[in-house]
Amino acid sequence: MSAKIAILGGGAWGTALAVTMIRAGHAARLWARDAETVAAINERRENPRYLPGVMLDEGLVASTDLGATLRGVDAILSVIPTQATREVLSEAAPGIAPGVPLVLAAKGIERATGSLVSEIATDLLPVSPIAALSGPSFATDVVRGLPTAVTIACEDEDQAFALAELFSAPAFRCYSTADLVGVEIGGALKNVLAIAAGAVSGAGLGASAQAATITRGFVELRRIGAAFGARPETLMGLSGLGDLLLTCGSAQSRNFAYGMALGAGKPREGLALAEGAATAGIALEIARTRGIDAPIIEATAELIDGHITMQDAAAGLLARPLKSEAE
Repeated sequence: MSAKIAILGGGAWGTALAVTMIRAGHAARLWARDAETVAAINERRENPRYLPGVMLDEGLVASTDLGATLRGVDAILSVIPTQATREVLSEAAPGIAPGVPLVLAAKGIERATGSLVSEIATDLLPVSPIAALSGPSFATDVVRGLPTAVTIACEDEDQAFALAELFSAPAFRCYSTADLVGVEIGGALKNVLAIAAGAVSGAGLGASAQAATITRGFVELRRIGAAFGARPETLMGLSGLGDLLLTCGSAQSRNFAYGMALGAGKPREGLALAEGAATAGIALEIARTRGIDAPIIEATAELIDGHITMQDAAAGLLARPLKSEAE
């Protein structure tokens, strides 16, 4: 089935998903605020700011006109950073026809309110089906056509399956689930843990410490996920453990790269946007409010805010009381 898909966001991930929609046989319209990016996509088939050196597929149309991008589409992919999602969806809402599915591809928690991205979307678009796309996926891999698997979540299980069918392409396999909150929690918190893993690497604390940080961090992710009602199998799947493994092991991950700079004491100005840096503080607040033990998330948030040093963070975690690993 060929469909018209609007993609909101002209960054690397938005561009990669737009190209994937073309490969799935759909008509893709990409909206971006940056006129230079739009011109480069339309005139030269490239996005030099976010995907330098990559030639984009024929048929991709970009625009700075949000209303025109949304007109007559069958589905929308929102690839707007979490902290800007409310602003952009507020602007987009009048142009979104009732019943058109909105699939969220941002990972994070709104810092000002503690809302998941789906909660922001539901506030602004109460009659639209809301879904999320998440999983272990680097934009550069996807745009090159390398094999990738993700999860699409919607509380309506039939809708989730239909969207997974719609968005799947030859090298882009979509699984489906009704556990929307589980997929979102996994995607949001893995970014914070990727910063933690990057900081351990940047500080030169060794591979053993990095493995321990990822493993015990995943315990914290599961605790918080359980408090939100996430299914354990979702957190063990592509959008939880799968995405965590990818982003905690490569400087290609913006969050891991941010953590490396943090751990090494290097300037963070000029680094690519790391959603985990904005999510860490609100994730810690949520854990404290719900009485959830999350020492790695706490140390990461305190480190990002400059309240502790990397040496303080490591010493504090190692000095915690001994206990059973099952706790």
